[in-house]
Amino acid sequence: MFGFVVANTEALTDEQTERYKGAYCGLCRTLQKRHGDLSRLTLNYDMTFLVLLLSSMYEPEEECGAGRCMAHPLHRRSWWKNRFSDYAADMNVALAWHNCMDDWTDERKVLSLTEAKLLRARYETVYRTWPGQCDAIEECMETLRAVETSQSAAPDAAANAFARLMGELFAVEPDSVWNPRFRAFGEALGRFIYMMDACVDLEKDKKKGNFNPLLAMYPDGDVDEEEKLALLKMLIAECSAEFERLPLLRDVEILRSVLYSGVWTQYAMKLKKEEKGGAELGQ
Repeated sequence: MFGFVVANTEALTDEQTERYKGAYCGLCRTLQKRHGDLSRLTLNYDMTFLVLLLSSMYEPEEECGAGRCMAHPLHRRSWWKNRFSDYAADMNVALAWHNCMDDWTDERKVLSLTEAKLLRARYETVYRTWPGQCDAIEECMETLRAVETSQSAAPDAAANAFARLMGELFAVEPDSVWNPRFRAFGEALGRFIYMMDACVDLEKDKKKGNFNPLLAMYPDGDVDEEEKLALLKMLIAECSAEFERLPLLRDVEILRSVLYSGVWTQYAMKLKKEEKGGAELGQ
């Protein structure tokens, strides 16, 4: 369910793209510093969005630099980070550990179990630093697993569980007056991400017999693209409305490029792949 929250760099200026990539590189360096080289393999752009959003609201001091790394050994890359990079790095590890455990529980993937064992000590460190967030993640993941193994759960129960998880990640500042709005935005984004993932994985889940809320809504699995697109558009509209209620100025165009176009990247790739497959079958 991760990897959807990316920017559409084609809609950004060169300066905005550099800023966006700098946040990603800064988060990667923060992961390495706080949790070791292995943790960098779990990095995704979802947490980069979290850094940008929280930084836009609270505008903390930033540390900037440039340098080479294992991923980019030939060219120096600019980076920047702040205290929210630390937070996002920790949440990245927590989510990665839970995701690995979920894959092991659901599909008995040995590689996922191995990764979970390697991340276990780092997750325990994160838990000691952020017990509230980690408790919320664990509670929501348990609810999610219960819903996905139930034969009688409401179709939107799983999406609501993932929504609560995301809401807690965004409401990080304990005394902030903006926490209710951040939580509402995070929940709306989480609901969209879960249903987007369901749309992308529908055919795979149908073949493997995995839980998918769309199969609960349409037992025969016959959901046309217009129905899926209408559902996703409604959910991202709710998410965008919550986003626009936040008084953000810095990097707001980068953030909008994520919500208004970037989140559709994987869905567009899926449609393109299906169209290509259909064309090949027709030859």
